Amino acid sequence: MGSAQKTGSAERKARIEEMRRAERARERRNRILTVAASVVVVAGLVVGGVVLVHSRSGGDKTAAASDSKGAGHFVTGADGVKTWKGTLGRTHTTKAVSYPMEPPVGGNHNPVWQNCNGDVYTKPVRNENAVHALEHGAVWVTYNSKASKADVAALAAKVKKTPYTLMSPVEDQKDPIVLSAWAHQRTVTSASDPNVDKFFAQFVQGSQTPEPGAACTGGLSQ
Repeated sequence: MGSAQKTGSAERKARIEEMRRAERARERRNRILTVAASVVVVAGLVVGGVVLVHSRSGGDKTAAASDSKGAGHFVTGADGVKTWKGTLGRTHTTKAVSYPMEPPVGGNHNPVWQNCNGDVYTKPVRNENAVHALEHGAVWVTYNSKASKADVAALAAKVKKTPYTLMSPVEDQKDPIVLSAWAHQRTVTSASDPNVDKFFAQFVQGSQTPEPGAACTGGLSQ
């Protein structure tokens, strides 16, 4: 068993390092594109930036914000992970979205994603931006005031080491600590709960990701 655990740990470290290399490569490409665009485009940068954000996230048009409540439900698996059974919209909107779960695990969202390159936020972030990060394959760690300071600190340290993750407080959630990915969610008892690592291993850029490889930088930093 010890050998299997070491092998799994090595594979996870290799996977994380590969994601870091890919993220750095995307950042370099984005900087080159930005410089080129600034030379060609002198006027209308704001409009151009909006178009760029839309094009990089599937070209969805801004629409009225509503994800129909009651359009689905969670089904809990034997492993404790809840999977959303129902439609999760992917339309971009600048308006507030009413989600049928808290924290949300998908649905219509803001055109700009929340930075999720191991970013830890000490203040709440907008659901609409965090959902966009989930669309890019991020895992979102959330907590409320019932979570212990020790657990919050330990989770923050774990997130900072893991690309395609983010963390923020969500006071309205039912449980002290919740892990969310696109269409998936689970609660954990503490930062040392082995299900934290299991969830990260399965859902950080996992098969559920609608836009695998999309950036986790270049969005909102708070």
